[in-house]
Amino acid sequence: MSISIRPALPADVRAINSLVEPMTHTGVLLGKDLVSYYESIQEFLVATDEQGRVIGCGALHVMWEDLAEVRTLAVHDDQRGTGLGHRLLEALLERALQLGLQRVFCLTFEVEFFARHGFEVMSESVDPELYNQLLRSLDEGIAEFLDLARVKPNTLGNTRMIKLLDRGD
Repeated sequence: MSISIRPALPADVRAINSLVEPMTHTGVLLGKDLVSYYESIQEFLVATDEQGRVIGCGALHVMWEDLAEVRTLAVHDDQRGTGLGHRLLEALLERALQLGLQRVFCLTFEVEFFARHGFEVMSESVDPELYNQLLRSLDEGIAEFLDLARVKPNTLGNTRMIKLLDRGD
């Protein structure tokens, strides 16, 4: 089966939602309203099969000049174990490099998966100046990165992980 990874289109939103929605029932991913997907569609990549069916997705959300978050990484049930999640993550990391970013953050239950891609459990503290700037954001992902108490009920059991990107220079 030939699988392509491409930037998502507004026409892909309902398929993305269909991939993510079952995972919200188990608490693996947080649910979002359709409007949130439309507003952030430029952040998404999708994987499509030969028939053009969306079978995977993932987003890269820029948080700061050198920092982004991998969000909403999901694959269709029949694609689990095929390496598609790895391909999507690698494509998102490549996108981060193209944007000149140095660090990529994720909040995940899938620690081993992300560790295989060089992510490490976050132990670093956030620079006070950056912390004060990020604190102004209403974005829940930034609140997760900062480990703010207000997001704890939604993130209990998740692990904050970060990867320093190798720019190859």
